[in-house]
Amino acid sequence: MQNELPVLKTNKKDILIIDDMVDNLRVLSSILTRAGYNVRKALNWQMALTACKTVLPDLILLDIMMPEMDGYEVCQRFKAWELTADIPVIFISALDDVFDKVKGFKTGGVDYITKPFELEEVLVRVQNQIKLRTTQLELMALNSELDQRVKQRTWELEKALLKLQQEITISQSLQSKLLDIALHDALTGLPNRVLFMKNLEKALNRAKQEYDYHFAVMFLDCDRFKIINDSLGHLVGDELLIALANRIQLCLTPSDTLARLGGDEFGIILDNLTDINIALEIAENILQQLSTNFKLSIYEVFMNVSIGISWGTKDYEKPEHLLRDTDTAMYHAKAMGRARYHVFTPAMYQNAIHALEMENDLRRAIERQEFIVYYQPIVALSTGRISGFEALIRWKHPHRGIIYPTEFIPIAEETGLIKPINTWVLQSACEQLCSWQNYSELAKNLTISVNLSARLFYQSNFIEQFDEIIQATQVNPKLLEIEITESVIMDNTEEIKATLQKLKQRQIKLIMDDFGTGYSSLSYLHIFPFDALKIDKSFVKLMQLDKANMGLVPAMISIAESMGITAIAEGVETPEQLAHLKDLNCDFAQGYLFSEPIEQKFIIDFINSVPQW
Repeated sequence: MQNELPVLKTNKKDILIIDDMVDNLRVLSSILTRAGYNVRKALNWQMALTACKTVLPDLILLDIMMPEMDGYEVCQRFKAWELTADIPVIFISALDDVFDKVKGFKTGGVDYITKPFELEEVLVRVQNQIKLRTTQLELMALNSELDQRVKQRTWELEKALLKLQQEITISQSLQSKLLDIALHDALTGLPNRVLFMKNLEKALNRAKQEYDYHFAVMFLDCDRFKIINDSLGHLVGDELLIALANRIQLCLTPSDTLARLGGDEFGIILDNLTDINIALEIAENILQQLSTNFKLSIYEVFMNVSIGISWGTKDYEKPEHLLRDTDTAMYHAKAMGRARYHVFTPAMYQNAIHALEMENDLRRAIERQEFIVYYQPIVALSTGRISGFEALIRWKHPHRGIIYPTEFIPIAEETGLIKPINTWVLQSACEQLCSWQNYSELAKNLTISVNLSARLFYQSNFIEQFDEIIQATQVNPKLLEIEITESVIMDNTEEIKATLQKLKQRQIKLIMDDFGTGYSSLSYLHIFPFDALKIDKSFVKLMQLDKANMGLVPAMISIAESMGITAIAEGVETPEQLAHLKDLNCDFAQGYLFSEPIEQKFIIDFINSVPQW
């Protein structure tokens, strides 16, 4: 390769952006061009290399996640090339993981910008590196000039040495500033994640060397910060983060470390503790400090945090593992209601691993179609005969066998995997009903009932998907019943009401599931067009256990009757419960007294046996 390459002859600083995403190139180019920079773009390493061979840039913005060659390798190649080795590289990534940031710094990166891009952050980080690069080039030029003077004018040695001393002092000062920038958060001035992890590693090493040294780690995540940031603007959000950091610092000692780990996350190392209870007292103090309002320059807002706490012990091999466990404890605190703290226990890690494994297995299960549907009969109490079936999903795991929905549905809900699962169950149930009707005259008027997740109702194409399933299976919509829990209708009442009305227009029946277990079930019966309510099995069980609670079931049946809808009792297990329900004129019932959920292959024989209770 050539020893020298041309430099752009212009007062504008030249920036090369390397990203395989055209949209990212366009956004960054627009931001930087408006700021007065000369911007060139490259989609990959080859284009970037060609650009650098043409004109050396002043700064490189480099995306990490690229298909053919990732940003780390591109950065390594630039650093290995003498002509580009000193050009600063800022990484661009949606990743916020400490491993990737450390790796980025190790490969030669000087900073990073996370997606989505924040205008002010991009400009500040770019300006900082351009200034540093300019200063670095100036220093290189000065050092080169000094070197020439020393060689050519030995008689001016004293003067040259004095000047060199001055330049060394400047260089050391700049190096110190560079290190400070690399290890501190630009907004709050606090240590950043990199410095926090270094200090955490030191604390762990000390705990291994000194048996009487103990420390604790806290992971703090702001509650509802995104709402404030999105509604009031990023400048207000930044001002709030600074104020938040200042209040937290008041609760700590000079030997403790408070760091901004990224976004609205903070980390704390509580140094030299004698007891975990001291950490709990500090957590209480922090929550108390943050409970009062923040009076910002324009707005007055409230903000608190969820705190995870871990006891730093010598059992940890890596600081990343300790921070991971503290983060896990923080999520438990957030799940318990926010504005509180939670201490990590080993069981949390095992639960997190189990949940992750379950999620991975669920994704594979969807691809491999490992789910099966069982059907539980619903009995009309006026005749004692089957009126329909409820579709109940089971997961036929290749190693664990049959897994019941109580174990995997919560994880499916949390990860969004419930959408394809629910859609598959609905289609399978419709196909199965049509199949039964073709095989048996006794199945002609049977209904099929399917419980749908709240997430499905918030899909913009929900009704279109429903219509496609009805069209594809040719099921009679009059025989289709959709069970809806209170969680479906708690939010966006008008939007959900409109969706349910569309289902009613298609003659699909709507059932409120688990009636009586929520706070507002009765009011929802007035608002939404339900055809039936399902009395939760807990109330059916109480009929027999406690006569004092007997009044709840009659009241529910009376409510259904007065509103002109039917009542379905679930969880019927004993003849006594059935007798009570018949006396109360309950319309329908299901439960183990009639039948356990049945595999699809046995349904036709079950229907043809014409059971009656």
